[in-house]
Amino acid sequence: MKADRITRVNELIRRELGVQLYRIVNRSDFDLAAVTFTHAITSVDLRNCRVLVSIRGEPAEQERLLAILRRHRNEFQAAIGKNVILRYTPQLHFVLDHSVEQGDHVLEILGRMEAAGEVEPDGGADTLGGAEPPAAGGPPA
Repeated sequence: MKADRITRVNELIRRELGVQLYRIVNRSDFDLAAVTFTHAITSVDLRNCRVLVSIRGEPAEQERLLAILRRHRNEFQAAIGKNVILRYTPQLHFVLDHSVEQGDHVLEILGRMEAAGEVEPDGGADTLGGAEPPAAGGPPA
């Protein structure tokens, strides 16, 4: 299967999971706003799909919410089988995604370095040499 098709399949699965989250996990002890499906990585044969899930909160709470998602795996798979037309419905494997948390940590470190004067603050300047953008309708400089 071509890479661009797998990319489209991954995006369809990720979107469908996001829609189905509100329908399938209807529990008072589950914080729907804390859960984001960041990536779906489907195998070329469409038999397996690793779903990366970002969950905001403490590690114990992340594990608890991930366990609830795993308990509802069959319902998510059934929804994908019904709403996403594929030769096979992939078996879902939910995995915690720490990339958002790691990105926040890097931004926090950069913020402290800017506050301490170790690096210059990013003023939103053009990164391609600091030149001013061309005026609207005018030729580029």
